[in-house]
Amino acid sequence: MSVEIPIGTSVHVKVPASSANLGPGFDTLGLAVSLYDHVYVEVIDSGLEVEVSGEGENDNPLDERHLVVRAIRAGLNAADVTVRGLRVRCQNSIPQSRGLGSSAAAAVAGVMAANGLAGNTLSESTLIQLASTFEGHPDNAAASILGNAVVSWTNISVDGRTAPQYEAARVDVHPEIKATAFVPDFHASTEAVRRVLPSNVSHLDARFNVSRAAVMSVALRDRPDLLWEGTRDKLHQSYRAEVLPVSAEWVNRLRNYGYPAFLSGAGPTVMVLSTEKVAQDLVEEATKRGIRVLNLDIAEAVEVTLGES
Repeated sequence: MSVEIPIGTSVHVKVPASSANLGPGFDTLGLAVSLYDHVYVEVIDSGLEVEVSGEGENDNPLDERHLVVRAIRAGLNAADVTVRGLRVRCQNSIPQSRGLGSSAAAAVAGVMAANGLAGNTLSESTLIQLASTFEGHPDNAAASILGNAVVSWTNISVDGRTAPQYEAARVDVHPEIKATAFVPDFHASTEAVRRVLPSNVSHLDARFNVSRAAVMSVALRDRPDLLWEGTRDKLHQSYRAEVLPVSAEWVNRLRNYGYPAFLSGAGPTVMVLSTEKVAQDLVEEATKRGIRVLNLDIAEAVEVTLGES
C-alpha cells in the first residue's frame, strides 16, 4: 500500500547543466557544468500549482504536461508514495534548446525532488534510469546526477520487448580543466538536428571515433594536453554543420586557434574544454555577433535539500 507524504513536506533541487558528446562520444560522454536550475517542490492539500521564472518562463505549460511535473510523478510512482497536491516552482538559468541539457536537467530535478520527498529511497541507478527514460539516452541526465564527467551506455534487449536500461559511470575531471560555452541566440531542435545524420557510417570513421573517445576519457581525468585530440569527431558534427552553420564556423575557428572546441550536444552551443582561457579578442568578436560567452567550472552532482520551498 502506497504511503502518503505529509502536507508541508518540501524539497529544493539544484541541478547543473550538462554538455553531451564532447566531440567523439556520441550519446556516451557527458559533462556537468556550473550553470544551474533550481526547483522547489512542496506537498500541498490538493491540486497542482506550477510557477516558472527565468529561461523558458513563457514557453512551458504550467500543468501536468510540464517536464518537471511528469518526472516528479514518475519518481513518486517508483518510490510507491502519493501526494494530495503539489506546488512546483522552477527558477531556470540553463538556456533551453541550446545543447546544454535543459530538458535532462528538468527530468533530473523532478525525479530527485520526488526521491527527496519520499525519504531518498531510490537507488542511484534507478534515478539514472528514470531521468534518462525521458531523454532516450543517459549522457546528459547521468552527468547532472553524478557530476563531473560520465561515460554512459544503453543496454537494449535482444527481443526488443524489455525497456532499454541506461547506465553510467562517473569520471573525475582534472582540476585545471574549465569550460567556456559559446551560446548563440537561437534554438535548435534535437530531433531536427538528428535527422541530418546518416543511417550508416564507414568503418574508418567509426574506428576514428572509438579511438578519440578513448583518448578523451584519459584527457578528462589525467591529461588535459590531449583535449584537442580527444575532442575530434567524424560521426556527427560535420553533418550537423549544414543546419548549424554559425556553430560550425565557431567550432572550426576556435579549433584553428588551438582550442579544444566541439558542438555541445545537438547544439547550437559550442563548448571549449581547456586549462587556458579563450583569448579576449575571440570572446569580444563572438559577443558582437550576438553569442553569449559563459565561463564555467566543472560541476559536482545535483544537490537535494529537504525543508526548502
